[in-house]
Amino acid sequence: MFSSRKEPDPDTVGVIARPPLIYGLAVALGLALDAARPNTLLAETLPGALRWTLGGLLFATALAGVIAVFLRFRRAGTNIDTKQPTTALVTDGLYRYSRNPVYVALTAATLAIAFMAANLWIVLLLLPTLWVMQYGVVLREEAYLTAKFGDAYRAYCGEVRRWL
Repeated sequence: MFSSRKEPDPDTVGVIARPPLIYGLAVALGLALDAARPNTLLAETLPGALRWTLGGLLFATALAGVIAVFLRFRRAGTNIDTKQPTTALVTDGLYRYSRNPVYVALTAATLAIAFMAANLWIVLLLLPTLWVMQYGVVLREEAYLTAKFGDAYRAYCGEVRRWL
């Protein structure tokens, strides 16, 4: 019997959701919570110019990191999209310092938005966001990459930290 349901590709990570969506949900929920229950702690603690400067620098750094990773993946001929197969193990560039530089960048971008918006809710929502990322994305990616690249990936994990 034929089914209209498409089976997942066995050569993909199988994350629970795309990482930018996970972080975007935290930002959207933080904005909604702030609209319902405003919290002025960031606005009172950090002057506007400092919040915008810090947020702008964080966001620019995050964007530069994501662009660097995209370019490195393109040169390696592999996919960055978690719904596509990984065809090469990238261990240089920003991957010399973190096994998850894109997720570090997304975390920094989320903090940048929180600072610029003076939104403490977004900062607080980073904790559950990082938990979801760890268990719903990172550990699944690590299992996939271990199965796909074996000892090469295990050696890489022994040399480079997961986050920072």
